[in-house]
Amino acid sequence: MRFLSFKKKIYPIFVFLTSLFFIVFGLVMARNKNFGWFLLGAYVWLFLFGCRKGCLHVLFPFIVVGGIVGAIAYFAYGRDLTAAIAMVNRFGAVFLAVALGMSMQPIDMTRSLATLKAPRGVTLGMLIATSFPPVLRAEKQRVREAMKTRGAGSALNPKIFYRAFLVPLVMRLVNISDTLSLSVETRGFSLEKTPYTVYKKETLCISDALFILGIAAGAALTVVL
Repeated sequence: MRFLSFKKKIYPIFVFLTSLFFIVFGLVMARNKNFGWFLLGAYVWLFLFGCRKGCLHVLFPFIVVGGIVGAIAYFAYGRDLTAAIAMVNRFGAVFLAVALGMSMQPIDMTRSLATLKAPRGVTLGMLIATSFPPVLRAEKQRVREAMKTRGAGSALNPKIFYRAFLVPLVMRLVNISDTLSLSVETRGFSLEKTPYTVYKKETLCISDALFILGIAAGAALTVVL
């Protein structure tokens, strides 16, 4: 049985729901004295379930951003250490959600939604939403490289930022959106009620169940203890 097998990737729907849970749980429980331990345990849990790349990518940015935000909150709230820790916890929950999200490929989410017979509009929207951040990051880098090649100057100058960075970036994104729509049509994607065809279905297995149970147990202990 496929359910009794283990796999490296977490079921995409679980990735999305767990990431959302991290953010909401972080906002609600940030002042809980045990929430820091929950974040640490969840980080290790993600690492064990194949999210190593995402965990390593967010570790250093979290240390830097969390330290700065915590220090600002500490002095802003009259040297209130509890408020500073709560603010760091909130950012930690967001970074944890990002680390988990980085383990998911957009195509895997699309396959999962198609397997569950989700509305075509939802499937297409999720595909675009999950694909857009890497595209935006790559286009920003290309525009910056073009600015350096032309010797446009620093983007800190408002005029240079508008003419040499913002306008080219917007134009490139518009072209990408046109290309994306043509690509979707070429591959036969339609919003009409036609039967789904999925080449490679995403299935649940026991490792997905263990992952969710571990997160749920950690959250329950955080609330109860």
